Amino acid sequence: MSELFDAVDALLASRAVLPPPAERKRLRAAHGLTIDEVATALKVRRATVSGWESGKTEPRPPERDAYARLLDKLAELYPATQADTATPAAAPDAAVPATFTAAPAPAEAQTLSTGEAPEAAVMTATENPQTPAPVAAAPAAVTRPARTARPSSTSRRPGAKKAAPAGTRAGGADPRFENGPLAVVDVDDDGKVLAYCTGGLVLDVPAKSIPALVDWTLREAKLGAPKLSGPGKDADPLIVLTEAALERYGLPVTLTEEEKHAGRIPEGHKVIKQLARAEWKLTKRGFGPWARIYRPATGSERACVQLCIPSWNALDTRHWGTAAQLPPAELARVLGVYASRVMTPRGSTAVTGLELMTVLHPPTRASEPDADGKRHSEHNPGSLGKDAIDPMNWPPCEVPDGHPVLKDLPRFHVRGPGEKLFEEAYDWARPMTEAEYALRYLVGIDINMAFAAGANGLTVGLGEATHVKAPAFDPKLPGSWLVDLSHVDLSRVKVGKEWVNLDGSLLPSPFTPKGERPEGPAWYATPTVAYAVELGYDVAPIEAYVRYETGRYLDGWYTRLRDAYLATMADLGVHADLSPEDFLVAMNGYKDRDPELAIVATAIKATVKGGLGKLRERPRAEGWRPGEPWRALSRPTWRPDIRAAVISRTRINLHRKIVKHASFTGQYPIAILSDCVVYAANGPSPLDFLPYREGKPLPGGFKLGVNPGLVKHEGTQEVLWGEGVREQFNAPTLNLARYIKDGTVTDEDTGE
Repeated sequence: MSELFDAVDALLASRAVLPPPAERKRLRAAHGLTIDEVATALKVRRATVSGWESGKTEPRPPERDAYARLLDKLAELYPATQADTATPAAAPDAAVPATFTAAPAPAEAQTLSTGEAPEAAVMTATENPQTPAPVAAAPAAVTRPARTARPSSTSRRPGAKKAAPAGTRAGGADPRFENGPLAVVDVDDDGKVLAYCTGGLVLDVPAKSIPALVDWTLREAKLGAPKLSGPGKDADPLIVLTEAALERYGLPVTLTEEEKHAGRIPEGHKVIKQLARAEWKLTKRGFGPWARIYRPATGSERACVQLCIPSWNALDTRHWGTAAQLPPAELARVLGVYASRVMTPRGSTAVTGLELMTVLHPPTRASEPDADGKRHSEHNPGSLGKDAIDPMNWPPCEVPDGHPVLKDLPRFHVRGPGEKLFEEAYDWARPMTEAEYALRYLVGIDINMAFAAGANGLTVGLGEATHVKAPAFDPKLPGSWLVDLSHVDLSRVKVGKEWVNLDGSLLPSPFTPKGERPEGPAWYATPTVAYAVELGYDVAPIEAYVRYETGRYLDGWYTRLRDAYLATMADLGVHADLSPEDFLVAMNGYKDRDPELAIVATAIKATVKGGLGKLRERPRAEGWRPGEPWRALSRPTWRPDIRAAVISRTRINLHRKIVKHASFTGQYPIAILSDCVVYAANGPSPLDFLPYREGKPLPGGFKLGVNPGLVKHEGTQEVLWGEGVREQFNAPTLNLARYIKDGTVTDEDTGE
């Protein structure tokens, strides 16, 4: 009889009622349980529990009964509210935006990596990570728009609302891309191949091989994104392959050391042979972490799919944090938000940042119809064109060491400031004064997206440079100027229309990255020379390389990235219209409110810096020797002069604020690292030294806020800490801005 009872119990357990997937996740998170804890208790894999919560799989006996029991108990402790159970109404043929209040961030979410040292960094120093304000913050309610769509016979839409991107649907209303810009392809516990799209959509994937997957993506998946500018091209669909998908399609889960060094798998790999037999081609970079598979375009039709392989380090942890470890639906959400707000990733954040410039300013456009009614390709005004500048036509002062135009220099010749344009970010510090030692705190402030702000409204050269002798300086003419600025005395400068007296010994020079006063003629970008004039001093250039074809090439790029950053920060509870006090509160722990969107915010910032760094990409081995051209020189977007102009303007913008602040308050910076500035203060908050009056900042000075160019709190340490670490390393000018965030000195820095 007991066997019959056991059979009946098993039959009942097989039909145990479970709440919807989204409710399962809410209940677990409400009790502070991690996915790993639930998996351990039920003796299943972490991925299995994740699958139950995303709706891609359902539990089976005997785990189903135990799981139902757990959820029932949690439901008694945390009954659902009306907001929890509300679901957006479905529209039969179009996306309908809807919002709901997000559940608390899951407890298993790991703290994101905050290091930012982007590939081909825009500067030698890295942007310091953000630091929470010293006041406690109440978590803001973050709304996440979700979209609905008519499911096909090969699609399903689980209740995992968290997978929906917070922003405009990337495909817009274009029916060709109704399933969004990308999909994460995975294999479930039953061996079924699934494609996780943005908005929670899951498609069944019938493809049995990589060539078939490419074909399915182009013919059936309805993935991609519409072009961002009139003359541009639609974005190719992106397919992200999980480790399980790699195994299914015969690809290695990880690369060997040799393959990592080469950046690709060998040409003789069976999958590459399969592609060749199916008449698919790979770009010159081969089958690597960001592979592009295509057939030559016929007419206006493109046949190209990009692959992203996280386990091959496609998503660098410096820029994408823990994205590569996310479950498929969550990874689709992260990449989907980035794609909808920036663009579909084309490689690293640096590569994507550079590609965004070209996408917004395509090199060519269609001409007006000729006499026969035909249109032809012609140069697109405002772009950099389709042809790179001949390496031998570059001004010697603007190129890095080893460039072909410098091949006749002696092998070990070191170029000085009179031979080389050296526009870089600040790395400066000075000893503290007695008055500063008497204060208690060192407070660091950091400029939001400083280099993006430096690019905004900047006029740059679009074509080749013209060499001129003894030119009259023109601040509207982009270029490089050989000029002596050693006569500029920071003890007496113009601030606006008024002359002011300052303690020049406590200020960095605006003309050198190390803050040292120039000793003679040196090469500078236009914004640097223009600032010398602004400070009230005459300039007499000796020679210059100037560009007469000009434009505000980076304006659209800046706007796109600014809007992406502000929208993402708003989703994290940090809005652009907050008061200074509320802004500091909102910034405190903002990443914990939605760790996935925090990844997007970090990636957007890395896109800015990495994209600008790519403008002066250096050789990457490949057998290169000094004096020989390298691959990047063949790009129209290899433009070290534009990079120099942006860095110059960014550094000058910062110095202008420092001078304004000093003239009004008598306070001077103690250390500067790139866009982080440290001041001594009586209190631990930026509001203890920033001169706000009735909520309004000093005009032209530092202002707290989330917009690019405004500042946030970077970190606070005690003055005794700063004195102690400088004594410890016997370095009176140790750059404290490098360590102000958490006070940890990771390596010796002599300040030299």
